Amino acid sequence: MSSLFEAAGLDQGPDRPLAERLRPANLDQVIGQDHLLRGEGPLHRMLEVGRLASIVLWGPPGSGKTTIARLLAAGVGLHFEQLSAVFSGVADLRKAFEAARQRRLDGIGTLLFVDEIHRFNRAQQDGFLPYVEDGTVVLVGATTENPSFELNAALLSRCQVLVLNRLDDAALEELLRRAEATCDRRLPLDEAARQALRVMADGDGRFVLNLAEELLALPEDEILDTGALSQVVQRRAPVYDKAQEGHYNLISALHKSLRGSDVDASLYWLARMLTAGEQPLYIARRLVRFAVEDIGLADPQALVQANAAKDAFDFLGSPEGELAIAQAVIYLATAPKSNAGYKAMAAASRAARDTGSLMPPKHILNAPTRLMKDLGYADGYVYDHGTEEGFSGQSYFPDDMPRDSYYLPAERGFEREVAKRMAYWRKLREKMAGDETP
Repeated sequence: MSSLFEAAGLDQGPDRPLAERLRPANLDQVIGQDHLLRGEGPLHRMLEVGRLASIVLWGPPGSGKTTIARLLAAGVGLHFEQLSAVFSGVADLRKAFEAARQRRLDGIGTLLFVDEIHRFNRAQQDGFLPYVEDGTVVLVGATTENPSFELNAALLSRCQVLVLNRLDDAALEELLRRAEATCDRRLPLDEAARQALRVMADGDGRFVLNLAEELLALPEDEILDTGALSQVVQRRAPVYDKAQEGHYNLISALHKSLRGSDVDASLYWLARMLTAGEQPLYIARRLVRFAVEDIGLADPQALVQANAAKDAFDFLGSPEGELAIAQAVIYLATAPKSNAGYKAMAAASRAARDTGSLMPPKHILNAPTRLMKDLGYADGYVYDHGTEEGFSGQSYFPDDMPRDSYYLPAERGFEREVAKRMAYWRKLREKMAGDETP
């Protein structure tokens, strides 16, 4: 008789999703989690003695939590039972515990894998305790959330928390190579696009395989560059309505006249807009934007003036309040200009997208729970106010990310002073780094 999988067309054939076909058949094939599965890793030690303790696997999506749980059960000869806290309730738990009790009478142990275990409420989590304590089940919970905050202390005390890493670039590349070997063809990407594909996955192995499957279904006669890749695997941003073209033309003229420090042209375009019946508060919002985008710290009072104009118009109304907006236009047009802050944020945003979900270094993380302290949170942090210079020089970037510079202040207005401060801190940081070199 055909199985349900066969009847549904989901048997062991090639029609299964690529991520499922590439699911590791043994723990040696799991990548990216060597700290748990190799050498002195805790799971490796458990498998060596043939006895598995209850654990909580804490890690990002696509890091292998379900696969590891399934292979652990096979490795120690336990029946694998899986529940999802998203779709299961008390009745499902009772049924699972009763089935495990019956297996135990037959000499068969049960590994109960609970995906998204943090979704169970406190009372449901308490329900696990007697069955974990008496050995009815070996509990393996999976969560993407910090167990310190999401799981009961009583349950945590009976489980070992193991942290899974997001898959790094090398691990994602290995998955792509396995996908190519399985499908017997290369991904239709040039090297830059291949790298961009790994960046898009953001450490998620399942996601990178889903993207690869989509790409491997394309014709083989075209190699995609980064731009073409984005069109294939990313949804296009919606197109905005471009009605009221004159409205946008005039605000563009005002903005660029302000940027060009032409106070008279700026006042002209302001008057044109007000005469045409433009909403003054819309103009005020654009002035606030201009203050932070095109002036920034070259004149910190620019943002104060723009916000004050908005408040004054709110208080006075039209037409008197329009003079406050005109005053802000004069101030902004005549202020020193710098887009250093705007460019710094754009550069930082690019770096954030490229580096994905890198964790902050542990020394700058708070450790409000014992678990977090045991994991090294806050260890080695230097309190800047307690140093002679009021500056520790520690690194606040992720451990796997080199230091970068985003904010480059202009030699205009107040940013001259900011540049001096930054240069002073840079020299201190270099000196401290030199002192630490043996």
